[in-house]
Order: sequence, then structure tokens, then C-alpha cells
Amino acid sequence: MNSFRIKTSPDEIFEEYASGDSYKQGLGKRGLTEQGRINERFYVGDQWYGARCGNSRPLVRRNLIKRIGEYKMSTITATPITVNFSADGVSDIGLEAQKEQITAELQSGRLPEGKVGDAEVSTVMNALSEYFKTTAERVRLDTLNEQALRNSYISGTGILYTYWDSSVNTGLYADKERFFPIKGDISCEVLDIENVVFGEPNNDDLQTQPYIIISRRQYIGDVIRRARRNGVPEEEIINITPDSGDYYNKNQGGFADEPDDSLRVTTMTKFYKVWNETGTDYTVMCTECTEKTVIRKPFDMGIKLYPFAIMPWERRRSCIYGESEITYLVPNQIAINRCLTAAVWGMISTGMPITVINGDIVTDPITNEPGQIIKVYGSNEDVAGAIRHINPPIFEEQYFVNINEMATSTLSDSGATDAALGTMTMNNATAIIQLREAAIQPMRIYMNRFYGFIEQLARIWAEFWINLYGVRKLKSVTDKGVNYIPFDGGRYRDLVISARIDVGAANLWSEAVVVSALDKLLEKEFISIEQYLDRLPSGIVPDVTGLKEELRLKNSETAETHDERSL
Repeated sequence: MNSFRIKTSPDEIFEEYASGDSYKQGLGKRGLTEQGRINERFYVGDQWYGARCGNSRPLVRRNLIKRIGEYKMSTITATPITVNFSADGVSDIGLEAQKEQITAELQSGRLPEGKVGDAEVSTVMNALSEYFKTTAERVRLDTLNEQALRNSYISGTGILYTYWDSSVNTGLYADKERFFPIKGDISCEVLDIENVVFGEPNNDDLQTQPYIIISRRQYIGDVIRRARRNGVPEEEIINITPDSGDYYNKNQGGFADEPDDSLRVTTMTKFYKVWNETGTDYTVMCTECTEKTVIRKPFDMGIKLYPFAIMPWERRRSCIYGESEITYLVPNQIAINRCLTAAVWGMISTGMPITVINGDIVTDPITNEPGQIIKVYGSNEDVAGAIRHINPPIFEEQYFVNINEMATSTLSDSGATDAALGTMTMNNATAIIQLREAAIQPMRIYMNRFYGFIEQLARIWAEFWINLYGVRKLKSVTDKGVNYIPFDGGRYRDLVISARIDVGAANLWSEAVVVSALDKLLEKEFISIEQYLDRLPSGIVPDVTGLKEELRLKNSETAETHDERSL
């Protein structure tokens, strides 16, 4: 009878990582890691790296790749989104009247034992929806999303890792006297896909992977402290020593830029699922090690989802690793840069042509100083032939037209049209919006992938809240102020929680268009001056709050004067 054993020793984990990394290096023409480094250079503008063109001429670049990427990433994140949690099988209809009572019972801790009612579940799901915003602000989710999107555009895959950080101070206490602080909360980290290996790379469903391994280069002091905290014996800790990272590939994640005396060590963290004997239930396990030492023995994370949200930019068939758009824009970018460099060099040569001097006739030094007097000895023929300029070939106007057409077609074929970029001149605001809406329609695919990415993250966070929070209060910030709702995650572990992403309308109006529209409405007296000020973009009028208060006082005084005259 064959038996399957999960590999958890350092040697086995490093071997699994090396095997997975070998698969990644076989993707595409150059491999995932090398192609990612090339794409990174082209994105930031280092587009002549390794060309060996010398320093004798200006190397011109017109960075279309970054222009396209910035447009697409900003379009994806421009639309406001909200996350709403719900429990499958629980109806929310007709429960509004009961929610206030349930909230009061939650505040007082008088919830009944036994089965959780629909009204309670619905109330708690609403509290989790509000709490998502609080957690997103604490972990700076907007910044993390930006980093993950950038990684997705450059390397083909963005990945966000959520973990439990026991050192986080929550400001909450387990007792009314505030003697026992509650510590520990979720934290997030953006990972480079170059440092992540999936056990079954031909399966693009992350949650069905047999295992996931992430590699890190960490300061050895932090690793040793963490090992001691986890109870690792000192005779094993002495084996934690700095290494070069060559074991799995020093070129990953910028490791080649480490100083020679770097005190870093390579760590591997493996996530895998362990099923019960009947195969009906499982839990996610985790272990961490260096090449020679186990930093933390396998432990139960207490959740049933791998704590990773993933966003591929372009999907590969039967592959979990995405493809970058930049890979196929690089040839166009190189061609445009070469043509522009040749054009600039041609203009310089035309304005400053090569000068040929007959050294037998002109004996004094020659400079480019205007008005220089040059002594020439000899006949008139000698004077005429002493100095002459070599006229370079004249660039045809069509050459510059072709360069612009190449750049324009590269932008438009990538979806970055004039209407999408906002460079089209048009006085009709409605037409601007219609054209831009049509231009961003192809972006819906990428936007839906991003929304799916946020939905994955929301489900993972709910897993942590339900399974690891225990009894604590959830902070909720609304228009009514800050509120804390008591929460006992153990009551809701049997629920099947879903996350829905609600997408708001993107603001296609510029500030100038908004002000122009408001001016016309005020001019035709469709709105009052107060309504006008309330809707102005922020920062247009200094101290707009004080101005509205002065108008309110003025109107109040005018009304009082009118009443006195009436009497």
C-alpha cells in the first residue's frame, strides 16, 4: 500500500523549492526571473542597459511602457469599491427591526447559548463589513494594492500574503479594569512572485495547491530571536549562519545587490493542508526553516484557506504564474528608442557638422569660438581648401512621422488611446465621458481580476477574524462616529461566509469640468450658493467652511431684519 508523506524537513523543503524554481525558469524565452528583471528595467526607464553603445552620443528614450502601465493601474484603482460580508443560507430580509436589539444584546453580552439566529448573523456580517475598512486602513491596504498591481504588471503576477502578527498592539483589553491587554492581529506583506513556489504550477487554483513555499532573505538576528521564541534548542540555533542565497538562485528578488558582508540567511516557509483520516476535513499547516535548522516546527494555523491573494496580469493556459504585458512591448520600445536616438544624432550632426582642416596650411589651433581668426598661408586656392564642412545626410520628414506613428500605434494597441489618457482636446464634457468610457471597456477584464483579488483577500481576513480573534471588540468608524461591537468568533465558525465586492462609479470629471458645470447651475439659479460650495472640489476655495458659516450668519441677520420691518 502506497503512503503519502508530507515533506517538512529543511532538506526536503529546499529541494521542493529548487524543483519549483526550475519550472519557473523554464517559462517563456528567458525564464520568469530574468524576464522580470528585464521588464523592471524597461518600466523604470533603464532601457539601454547592456546595449554597449558607449558615451559618444545621447541615448534617447521615450518610456511608453511606463505610460501604459500607469494608465492601466490608475484606471483599475480609480473606481471606489466596498466589501460586504454575508453568510450563506442566512436571509437578511425583514431583519432590520431586530438588528438594533441584537446590537444592544451584543453590547451587554446577553446573547443566548446554542444556535445563532439569523438576525445575529446578519448584524455581525454588517459589523465585519465595516471592520474591513478599519483593518484596511491599519495595514495600509491602498499602498499594498498599489505594490501588488505593480508587481502584476511587471512580472505577471501580484501576490499579497496575510499572516498573524502576535506583536500587534490592539488597544483592547480582556477585562473591564484594563489589566490584560489583547495583543495580536493580522498583518500583510506583498511578495515577489519570483520568491514563491506552488506545488502544482499547472493548476491555476491557488486554494487547491498541495503546498506553497515562500523564500526570504532575512537578517540573521531576527531569525535567531524568532527561533528562540519558538523553543528551538541552542545546539540547533548555532547552525543558523549567514549564507549567500546561491542555493536556490541569487538573482531572485534583487538578492544580487546585497553587500558582500551581508548578515542574511535564506529562510523557507511552507504552507500545506492536512486532512483527517476520512478525508472530509482539513486544516492549513505551516513550518519555517533555514537550510539546516527548523525555525518553527509544523503548527496548525487555525484556518482553512491559504493566506494568499493572487492576481495574474495575463493568464497562461494551465499555469498559475501570470504573464506580463511588458514582455511583448519591449521590442517596440527598443525600436522607438533606436529611431529617436538616430534622429537626435542626425539633428546634432546637421547643426554641428564635422570640420575637415588641411593641417599643412592651417597651423594654428582651431576651436568652436565664434569670430576666431585663422591664419592661412598660401595662395587663394590654398585658402579655399584649408577648411571645409562635411554635410551629413538630411533626414527625411517621413522618418519622424514613422517614429510618431510607431509610438502612437503602440499606445493605442495597448489600450492607452488619446481619449483614455485624457490628451484629446474637446469642449463637450459629455463627449469626453462617452469616449473615455468606450476606451476603458477593454480594461474591464483587468478590473474584474483586481476585484477578484480583493474578494480573495476579504475571505482570508474573515477566516482570521472568525478563527483567531476569540472574544474581542470590533472597531467600526461610520458617519455617526467610532463604535466598538463585542465579537466572539467561536460562535460563527460553522458559517459559510461570502464576500461581495460592490463597485461604485468612477469619477470621470476633472475639477475644471465640475467647477464649470456648477457655475452654470448657479448662474441659472438651479442651485443655491450653499449647494454650490458644498459640491466644489476640495481646495478650490480656501476656508470654505468659514465662508459657509459667514453666509449662514448673513442670511440669518437678513431674515431677522426682514421680520422687524414686517412688524
